[in-house]
Amino acid sequence: MYLKSIEVQGFKSFANKIKFDFHNGITGIVGPNGSGKSNVADAVRWVLGEQRVKQLRGGTMQDVIFSGTENRKPLSYASVAITLDNSDHKLAIDFEEVTVTRKLYRSGESEYLINGSACRLKDINELFYDTGIGKEGYSIIGQGQIDKILSGKPEERRELFDEAAGIVKFKRRKSMSVKKLEEEQQNLIRVNDILSELEKQVGPLERQSEKAREYLKKKEELKTYDINMFLLEADRLKEQIRDVEAKDNLTKAQMGEANRLYEDTKQEYESIEEQVDTMDASIETYNRKLTETSMLKQQLENQIALLKEQIHSARMNDEHYANRAQSIERELSEREEQLGTLISDQTRLQAELDSGRKAETLEKENLNKLQIRIASLSSDIEKNQNDIREILGNRASTKAQIQKFDTMMEQIQVRKSGLNQRYFGAQSEAGLQKEQYETFYAELKEVSGQIISFAEEKKNYESQIQELQKSLNEKNEQIRASQSAYHREHSRLESLRNMTERYDGYGNSIKRVMDNRSHEKGLLGVVADIIKVEKKYETAIETALGGSIQNIVTDNEQTAKHMIEFLKKNKFGRATFLPLTQIRSHGGIAQPQALKEEGVIGLADTLVMVEDKYLELAGSLLGRTLVVDHIDHGLAIARKYRQSIRIVTLEGDLINPGGSMTGGAFKNSSNLLSRRREIEELEQAVQKLRADVAKTEQEIAELKNNRSGYYDKIEQIKDLLQKAYVRQNTAKMNADQAKSKIEAANQTALEIQKETQQLDQEISDIMDNQQSINVELDTSEQLERDLNKQIEEGQTKLDDLKHQEILQQQASENAHLSCAATEQKVLFVMENAERIQEEMQKFREELKGLEASKGGTSKEIEEKESQIQELRQTIENSGELFVEIQDEIEKAKKTREDLNQRHKDFLQKREDLSRQISDLDKEIFRLESQKNSYEEAAEKQINYMWEEYELTYNRAMELRNENLTDVAKMKKRIQELKGEIRALGNVNVNAIEDYKNVSERYEFLKTQHDDLVEAEATLEKIIAELDEAMRKQFTEQFAHICQEFDHVFKQLFGGGKGTLELMDDEDVLEAGIRIIAQPPGKKLQNMMQLSGGEKALTAISLLFAIQNLKPSPFCLLDEIEAALDDSNVDRFAQYLHKLTKNTQFIVITHRRGTMTAADRLYGITMQEKGISTLVSVSLLEDELDD
Repeated sequence: MYLKSIEVQGFKSFANKIKFDFHNGITGIVGPNGSGKSNVADAVRWVLGEQRVKQLRGGTMQDVIFSGTENRKPLSYASVAITLDNSDHKLAIDFEEVTVTRKLYRSGESEYLINGSACRLKDINELFYDTGIGKEGYSIIGQGQIDKILSGKPEERRELFDEAAGIVKFKRRKSMSVKKLEEEQQNLIRVNDILSELEKQVGPLERQSEKAREYLKKKEELKTYDINMFLLEADRLKEQIRDVEAKDNLTKAQMGEANRLYEDTKQEYESIEEQVDTMDASIETYNRKLTETSMLKQQLENQIALLKEQIHSARMNDEHYANRAQSIERELSEREEQLGTLISDQTRLQAELDSGRKAETLEKENLNKLQIRIASLSSDIEKNQNDIREILGNRASTKAQIQKFDTMMEQIQVRKSGLNQRYFGAQSEAGLQKEQYETFYAELKEVSGQIISFAEEKKNYESQIQELQKSLNEKNEQIRASQSAYHREHSRLESLRNMTERYDGYGNSIKRVMDNRSHEKGLLGVVADIIKVEKKYETAIETALGGSIQNIVTDNEQTAKHMIEFLKKNKFGRATFLPLTQIRSHGGIAQPQALKEEGVIGLADTLVMVEDKYLELAGSLLGRTLVVDHIDHGLAIARKYRQSIRIVTLEGDLINPGGSMTGGAFKNSSNLLSRRREIEELEQAVQKLRADVAKTEQEIAELKNNRSGYYDKIEQIKDLLQKAYVRQNTAKMNADQAKSKIEAANQTALEIQKETQQLDQEISDIMDNQQSINVELDTSEQLERDLNKQIEEGQTKLDDLKHQEILQQQASENAHLSCAATEQKVLFVMENAERIQEEMQKFREELKGLEASKGGTSKEIEEKESQIQELRQTIENSGELFVEIQDEIEKAKKTREDLNQRHKDFLQKREDLSRQISDLDKEIFRLESQKNSYEEAAEKQINYMWEEYELTYNRAMELRNENLTDVAKMKKRIQELKGEIRALGNVNVNAIEDYKNVSERYEFLKTQHDDLVEAEATLEKIIAELDEAMRKQFTEQFAHICQEFDHVFKQLFGGGKGTLELMDDEDVLEAGIRIIAQPPGKKLQNMMQLSGGEKALTAISLLFAIQNLKPSPFCLLDEIEAALDDSNVDRFAQYLHKLTKNTQFIVITHRRGTMTAADRLYGITMQEKGISTLVSVSLLEDELDD
């Protein structure tokens, strides 16, 4: 892997788009001061995710965007892209070429891209873990970082060494694990608090829940009884309402009939009144006729008497003509006497007449008074009758008003019944719509549940995809790590193999000799190649072998001799040879009892593994060296055996015979003995890593297949979701419509209730009016009764008065007749007197005429008799008329009495009808009231069922239990249930759901608590494992870095010593690192006492040592050699070339030595002020020369 190109646009001074193409080896970027060379390093650091503005030499992040010049406008964004060759797949990504891009806009927005796809900064950081590339790695070394490495605090150098040791990834994982552990611990605390609180709630809620269940059970049983009681009561009320309606209809029919009869009696009353008036007029007429007939009869009888006298006189004349004269004389005498008598009678009669006339006048006056009283009484009676008629008329009007009110009541009741039907219809509609709504809502809920289920399933699949993706990421991370580890281990293996094959770390003479191994069969190898040892004994064995580890083993002395001559001939130096034919074991130590001493592990030759032919060699080299566990035991043994035994500890401390000691930090730069073991371990590790990579790739393929399957399932679920959403929208629309209809029905019901209330108010007003009318009727009836009583009393008085009138009339008539008779008598007397006088005159004339005509009276007698006969006939006729008139009067009186009786009967009948109408009216009112009370009771029952259970009658019918018919038992059970419910006291019905929720939450949190405890333990274990792995890896790698630093330091300085030490700290992962430099010919000095050049070269030695051990794919150096002199620059450049085998270098410099060492150069200058451009090197050299 290497850096192929850098493309910048709008970044700092690079206003124009510029692309730098790179190749393996060293690329130099040169240019005058201020030309913008260092901006290239800033660009690479920025694109790799640098967030610290100071590291980019700016004030704000916006400063990286080209800010313009006098002639150029500022740009709106900055963009940097680096392209890396990934053909060796060191980066865990399936691309041969990787381009990382970062863009920043003046609006503050920014974006990262990998191969054109948006990504996170975290993805970029993870991509370059353990590669040395990154903003915190050692692949970009700026101008100030050299001083920072040396002058910074020991703790501040950790990042560089952590990256070099390859534990940054572990540290980040640890940091994430620690953070997650803290979160888990906080979650655990919260969960414990919640669990503690929930435990307090569970017990009471459980009891409340049981109580609520018992309450609901009893409530449900009560509901069943209530519903069936309601239905039975409703049936009873309906039956009663039907009975009342039947009675009401019958009573109304009777009321109509009574009203009709009452109207008929009114006509009959008027007819009787007319007949009474007619009879009264007839009786009065007959009475007049009777009086006139009586007076005519008296007159006729008087004429008859007169004619009889005349006849008698005539007969006397005829019979006694002779005596006529005497008779006439006598007659005259008698007449005179009669005349005197008549005059006397006349006087008497005239007195009687005057008296009779006075009596007649008195009787007439009395009659007039009676008639006035009768008229007055009749007027009063008529007035009372008129009042009664008016009352009856008013009552008829009132009753018409009552009928109107009744009609209105009936209409209102009809309207109310209609409203009730509409109300029940609305309620039924609401109930139906509610059922439909519940159906739609249930469907909606079901569909929503399906959607939630699908969404959960989709979410589950997405979660599984995320898990798979997470697993894929982990596997990719794992494969990247494995590949990285594989490449790293393979690289180390190849490096070790190359080092082994080239015998790096051995002296030049050894290398020269071993170069002939292919054609010199007697060369068996160096001691390090022959001896194998466990890792824990490596340090001890290497110390025991000392310089012998580089001795060359040959089959015989001839081969050794030949190789010595080869060295001499070519002047390649000196070497020690160990011919197997001459090497013999010394037979162990002189004091074998020392092997039993405390701390003794054994003789060194027993701790190594060699082929049988090399046993003598091993015994020779190691047979007299005793290996102990630590130096204290070694010193004790040395003292005990008087410093006669060569002793080495596991830590590499050496006690020589004679007492000299060698120890300290064991630095075996060659690390020759462990190479073979490391190669074997690396081969095993590489093989295992290769297998792990293959296995992981297979797992990734399986995961991708699973993920693809889940994607297919998600697509299927999306189709199902789409259909479900359509069903949901349809159900929701239907539910909304049903809800709207419910609201409309409820609104209609509310309006009906309002209208019903208005009707009830009207009914109340009508009833109030009816009450007032009834009071008025009662008053009217009372008044009518009073008037009837007055009429009856008046009629009785009137009848008495009329009877008195009749008697008075008779008395008056009698007085009149008497007076008329007396007057007739007076007239008769006067007439008789006149007649007598006339007769006397006639007698006198007769006497005179007798003389002249005797016997001429017969004819006159006949005429007189004939007149008498006619008058008698007239009297007889008048007698019959008188009888007829009397009969008519009797008939009229009898008719009048019949009419009076009929009038009384009519009044009684009318009173009975009025009473019957009143009773019927009261009965109708009672029946209507009873019906209303039944309807109110039924409505109350319906309202109770709705308010209590939200049940309509039809819905209640569906819940009917045919077995519940005994009302008494049902009422008793209802009372028992109500008592039992009251005995339960306050009941929290929500406790059931609350208990369920709390229980579920408690169980869920308990599970979560267990998971958190397990997660906490797992995280602690992971952190402990990470710590252990990091400590082990850092310790190993730090030792290698120390060795390599010393090695590079000596090469760059031409000698001296470079040392790295961990600061005293309990934890190697947190300890600071001290750098100690001892240039050649100088004492060990503090870093601050070094010159600038020495400091720079020391820092460069450290960087190169890290690059040797863990090469980064590319390294960008920004004038790090600026403080070096020319000779050191040359050494720097030469060493740089050595490192190009594994690392690509991009060097920003203005030192000619470095430029000369570069394989290619890029020149940067500012031809336009403030804008960096890429120019040819020749142009740049001309500028540099100038």
